[in-house]
Amino acid sequence: METIEAIKTRRSIGVVKQDPIPKELIEQIIEAGTYAPNHHRTEPWRFFVLTGEGRNKLGQVFEEITRIENADDTPESLISKVERQKKNPLRAPVIIAVGIEPSDKNNVLVSEEYAAVNSAVQNMLLAAHSLGLGAVWRTGKITYNTKVREFFNLSSKGEILAFIYLGYPDMEPKPAKKTPIDELTTWIE
Repeated sequence: METIEAIKTRRSIGVVKQDPIPKELIEQIIEAGTYAPNHHRTEPWRFFVLTGEGRNKLGQVFEEITRIENADDTPESLISKVERQKKNPLRAPVIIAVGIEPSDKNNVLVSEEYAAVNSAVQNMLLAAHSLGLGAVWRTGKITYNTKVREFFNLSSKGEILAFIYLGYPDMEPKPAKKTPIDELTTWIE
């Protein structure tokens, strides 16, 4: 698949089949992430692959966070929220959690470390697409909770920046609606 075609045709695929994904494909996707641009070559990305029971373990963390954050809800509302969050990691057969561990070096800007990891995630999404897999980059408030950081054993400066839900597509994505570039571009000559 040509690069421009891959960029233009990649879409978030939120509905995937539960069929297993070969480890070799997952490794190719992660390796693509490591080729992202990275000022000072600090390699701030960290990858965590959750399959099988690993997804349930993450669901338990989501359940705990949801119970704490919604303790004042009615019992019915709390049960509904807890069940939804607990099941979220089961939406795909594979989740690749992408974390950041920013460098402590004085010459390294933290914002550039985040840019590198976000670029790695985009590389991974494009790699998944080129391999015929569906993927969606999910975050949300729960992603940045301390308990998530602790689950993945990240430092106090680290955090998860993406949950890439990965599987074989089980939906047809809608065509992209993009603003024409002339409305977004200023040429300075």
